[in-house]
Amino acid sequence: MNELKEKLAENKTLSRLERERFIAMFKAMGNPIRYEMMEYMLKFPGCNTTNIVDHLPIAQATVSQHLKVLKEAGLVSGEFEGPATCYCLIDENVKWFKETVQKIF
Repeated sequence: MNELKEKLAENKTLSRLERERFIAMFKAMGNPIRYEMMEYMLKFPGCNTTNIVDHLPIAQATVSQHLKVLKEAGLVSGEFEGPATCYCLIDENVKWFKETVQKIF
């Protein structure tokens, strides 16, 4: 554990803005429901809110709140298709997150 703390303390490769971006993404994915939503969107890109609600045991309003957090963190985007919004992961941002994790750890 001390080795990890030392490595994190030594890591100066991220700018302040990059660290803020990384932490926001990490926090967003740290919630079990949001993590499951991301897994679902990975399997079913372009899914809409109703699809996600049908998959999870939570209300539509709660799904919408979680989607908002994921969007604000830059992990998910939504496109209007008629009356529905279709959601998918933002590949380049997920890739950036994965690369940053590898860089840090």
